[in-house]
Amino acid sequence: MSDMKAVATVPADRVGDLPKILEAMARGVREALVRHKQAHNPVAIWRDGAAVWIAPEDIPVDDQEPPTKS
Repeated sequence: MSDMKAVATVPADRVGDLPKILEAMARGVREALVRHKQAHNPVAIWRDGAAVWIAPEDIPVDDQEPPTKS
């Protein structure tokens, strides 16, 4: 048996919450970029139809944490 509490929304409702999904994705990408930059690791991006490497010192990361919704 599980001690998990009943979830107020069904999975289809959670998948349909596009603003929340986009916020989570943006937060995840930012965290990954920050970690790569801190570890001095390059990242690969898609640019003009080809994969290119971005040097750690060129990784664009803003200084502020993105706002989160309560």
